[in-house]
Amino acid sequence: MPDVAKIEYCGEFFPVNEVQVFTVGREGDLDIDDNPYLHRQFLTVSRHEGLWWLANVGARLTATIADRTGGLQAWLSPGGRIPLVFSRTSVVFTAGPTTYEFAIHISQPAFRQEQFVADPDGATTIGPVLLTESQRALVVALAEPMLRRDGTGLSAIPSSAAAAERLGWGITKFNRKLDNVCDKLDKNGIAGLRGGPGKLASNRKARLVEHAVSSHLVTRADLPMLDQDLSQI
Repeated sequence: MPDVAKIEYCGEFFPVNEVQVFTVGREGDLDIDDNPYLHRQFLTVSRHEGLWWLANVGARLTATIADRTGGLQAWLSPGGRIPLVFSRTSVVFTAGPTTYEFAIHISQPAFRQEQFVADPDGATTIGPVLLTESQRALVVALAEPMLRRDGTGLSAIPSSAAAAERLGWGITKFNRKLDNVCDKLDKNGIAGLRGGPGKLASNRKARLVEHAVSSHLVTRADLPMLDQDLSQI
């Protein structure tokens, strides 16, 4: 039985045959969008040496790659390539003000991962990262615009003051919990949340939301929690 690859974008599936170099971009086999910030040919999917590969053939943009469990995440910079070894791989990237996401399905993946759902203490478990209820609420508040509307860019992330108000928290409490979440993820190997030894990165909110959405750390199913009274958590 042949190993088949399919690209899923906005509910449509695009098959990739074994001798094809499938291109994604402004003018690719998958014509993403007429966005001048997007390369004409940005990413390619092709089969070599018995594996499917995703390559970045663009000059400026970087893509975030995550498996469906959220247990693995990587950045694919210009000139880089990565083997597609999972049954479903999410690809997220931003071009100008717009963020895009598509998925790559492999019929015969080299690896299989199981998703952890919950732990006995009631904390949320996503891959190796445990989030308390308040930490998850903070991430959902920051990611809310992107979760509610496909194609929303990182520029739509609310300010710390707006997110704190949404949660019913003071700004000091919000900043303390934001630092705690970023520190926890950094210790679990998520890059881009620290600017240097002992110092959190200045753009940590954008990186946090990018990781949370692409790895499914939070999803649309978490949005109803924002309608609850979160002031005391």
